[in-house]
Amino acid sequence: MPRWEAGADARLTRAAYELYFERGFENVTVAEIAARAGLTKRTFFRYFADKREVLFSGAPAFQDTVVRAIVDAPRGVAPIDAVVAALAAGGTGLTELGEGARGRQRIIDSSPDLQEREMIKMAALTAAIGGALQQREVPESAASLTAQAGVAIFQTAFERWSGQEGDVDFSHLMHEALDELRTAIRPADGAAAGAPPATSGLRNA
Repeated sequence: MPRWEAGADARLTRAAYELYFERGFENVTVAEIAARAGLTKRTFFRYFADKREVLFSGAPAFQDTVVRAIVDAPRGVAPIDAVVAALAAGGTGLTELGEGARGRQRIIDSSPDLQEREMIKMAALTAAIGGALQQREVPESAASLTAQAGVAIFQTAFERWSGQEGDVDFSHLMHEALDELRTAIRPADGAAAGAPPATSGLRNA
């Protein structure tokens, strides 16, 4: 299980995770979470909009950290490398939770409702990354494309991490996925000379 401090929000988070692991997300109510934490439903709603948000409460801080890392990256760093480095660092922090993070992902994977909420969070992260790249004077279209590629790499790496056991270097998984993408968009051997690849913009991102 992840470790939390003793505040009310942390107690509610711990209680929610325990119940989700025991019964499944769909079979747990807000009242039960509050009762397990020794608190009231009113207290629960001071911290979370609904029981889904318990699983996504760290998303704003994660997004802010990633955006700041992209904006602050050295000017000579290619946009895609700045994005991958920022997401690799942020993802490493998540994976340090170990089995708690893997358990959280299993909970999300068990519920179409939670999967939809995760897609919304990923879309917001993608938009924020695109905005950060534009602050680095990357053109809007290239910024959007690079942000989408970076988030796809992050999701691929996290899925692979979640499917393994024990300590796995998340940064390595990120760069492995990036290398796979770069290999996929290189011209094949024997391609017609002078024919530009359709994804040349990604290759130079």
